[in-house]
Amino acid sequence: MTDTTLDAALETPRTIESLNAEVQQFYARHMHLLDSGRAEEWARTFTEDAVFAPEHRPEPVVGRAALTAAVRAAYEGLVAAAEVRRHWHGMVAVEPQQDGSLHVRCYALIVGTTVGADPVLKMSCVCEDVLVRGQDGELKVRERRVTKDGVAAPR
Repeated sequence: MTDTTLDAALETPRTIESLNAEVQQFYARHMHLLDSGRAEEWARTFTEDAVFAPEHRPEPVVGRAALTAAVRAAYEGLVAAAEVRRHWHGMVAVEPQQDGSLHVRCYALIVGTTVGADPVLKMSCVCEDVLVRGQDGELKVRERRVTKDGVAAPR
């Protein structure tokens, strides 16, 4: 027996399994864009008014233009330092909501490797997203909260 949920944005029945696979593919594409420095394309995987709020930063980043600028600057810094970053999302838990949005919680690891050196774990964190469907039917991040391990005592 397969559980199903109504995808309100598309009004088509989807199995939980196919929804999970779609979310996994979304994150694979999303992180490949980020790690390859494709800032504008990556920012388009967010809603126009998206909020990116890492709790270890003083202020959230709001909107696609700000997301694009932040990623572009960070990527240029990595290129100058001869460092490659890889983002990995795992243990992805997807919870469909009544309004058609998806609440997604996962663990994220960020690994950095400089030329001639071994990979180094740069960050371990919990990523909590609210995903919605854009007008194109594609998943978009409306809100992202990032809780970095080691900043505060576990709850």
